[in-house]
Amino acid sequence: MQNFEKRRDRYNAFASFENPLVNLSFELEVPDFRPYCKARGLPSFHFFLYHVLHAIKGIDNYMYRIYQGEVIKIDDFWASYTVLNQDHNLNFARFVMTDDLNEFIARSVAAAQQAATSTKLINTAEGLSEYEQRRNIYITCMPWLKLSAIEHPIYEHKTYDIPSLAWGRYSAPRDDGKLTMTMAVQAHHGFVDGYHVHLLAQAIATRIAQTMA
Repeated sequence: MQNFEKRRDRYNAFASFENPLVNLSFELEVPDFRPYCKARGLPSFHFFLYHVLHAIKGIDNYMYRIYQGEVIKIDDFWASYTVLNQDHNLNFARFVMTDDLNEFIARSVAAAQQAATSTKLINTAEGLSEYEQRRNIYITCMPWLKLSAIEHPIYEHKTYDIPSLAWGRYSAPRDDGKLTMTMAVQAHHGFVDGYHVHLLAQAIATRIAQTMA
């Protein structure tokens, strides 16, 4: 929490706002990982999700939460994201994070299949304690759309503390070997500034490049 104490006054300032959220949409540029995934039989969405979630985990500012009125730092979170089920309705996948890429993908694929075949809404917070519910990241992907911006549904703005990320359709293949998409990051401004969104974008691209090297 030493890093948080350096910005506690910023947190206190934004915490007094009725809506303390910052929401940035930007063009994320990363190495085109699709040929790499195809050659190895890896589903590209789950490969990309692995790097997004682990990039988040490596930046303190995305790990702060508000628990019983106090700021805490979580050490891990569930891997969770939206899935379209067989009725074309929203559902949720959730599984335990792991550092192993292949195991992560296997767990992610299994969780997605469960969510896709369930007609009942899977409540990923059901049975969790108040503290366990803070161990979360909200992820959604809309591959049908070239995303420009998004506004997430918020139960109560003042107490919102869990970052939300969304991205849309990938770009067509580029001659320079890069891939772009619009990504939107929403978080409590007491924890996250535009600079930390920049750090996240850098971390995602760096992690993918290192894996493909």
